[in-house]
Amino acid sequence: MRGYFAQVRRAGFSIGLSAGKLARAMVEVLSQLPPEATPSKDVVVQHLGLLGPTSKTRDINAAWNSAKRQVAREHPDRFCLDGKVLRWASATDDRPREKLSTAGHRKLAALAAKEGMTPDELLSRLISTWRNAKK
Repeated sequence: MRGYFAQVRRAGFSIGLSAGKLARAMVEVLSQLPPEATPSKDVVVQHLGLLGPTSKTRDINAAWNSAKRQVAREHPDRFCLDGKVLRWASATDDRPREKLSTAGHRKLAALAAKEGMTPDELLSRLISTWRNAKK
């Protein structure tokens, strides 16, 4: 089916949908996904209906990057942007940080529990304190 729409686009016919409108549609689909579904580009494009296969791959990629950032900003209780990967917020509660050793992660989690906050809140407070002390 996708090959057919690619031939139609090469023939000069296009749906004329901007990447911004495609990103808004992707955000709508992401906000309606059930928690057991994987928030991936493939799943979202499948749920777009005919907008998915008729859009250019370049537009889909640009819209996906925009939609990931937008949905992480609008729904921080449900989604978390971990680098370039969109994840469910519940799956990122106790994840090890990418550039932090296992022992460092364990110490950070213990200190955060002692202070009564999450490791992310503790890191943000430490970073803001460091920036203020640096000035």
